[in-house]
Amino acid sequence: MKVVNMKQFSGSNNLKAFFDLETSEGIVIKGFKIADGKNGLFAAVPSEQDKNDKTKYWDKVVMSKEMKEQLTSMALDEYSKLAGH
Repeated sequence: MKVVNMKQFSGSNNLKAFFDLETSEGIVIKGFKIADGKNGLFAAVPSEQDKNDKTKYWDKVVMSKEMKEQLTSMALDEYSKLAGH
């Protein structure tokens, strides 16, 4: 898998960038984000708001802990290059 189409976000909230993920089979999954949380930067999977409880969000992409860690590492490396850190 690889991170593709990363775009830096310049708004005033905790959202830092958007990116897509391309699998080794060539499937592109859109809508990942890099956000700044209370423990620092992290990669967030695409999600949608619960129709009944507007405070809940449901992940649209589910992956193992190991794969999520790999994705986060790759995404933060790309973000660092993009942001010039």
